[in-house]
Amino acid sequence: MSTKAGVAGFDLDSAWGLHAQVSIRPERFGALLYHFGTRRLSFLKNPTLLSVVRALDSEPTARQACVAAGVPDTELAGYRSALATLATSHMICERDVA
Repeated sequence: MSTKAGVAGFDLDSAWGLHAQVSIRPERFGALLYHFGTRRLSFLKNPTLLSVVRALDSEPTARQACVAAGVPDTELAGYRSALATLATSHMICERDVA
């Protein structure tokens, strides 16, 4: 994984998406992300974060996915940190922009 995955270096202005081996399973508390390659689970207990993750594949950048999900600028740092954690665990990955 690139150095962009670290919290300090996570680039909100890059294109990110759900890893091809990850599935989202909706739950009452939010959702589970399951990586079939690493067999790891991530719990998303924040519905807005779930919306951000779902928007990553359709938005040109992670920042725009946050905007589309309604994340206010004052909370962007927290979402950046959460996305960096998901990138470090390979739940999301950088994607090429066509």
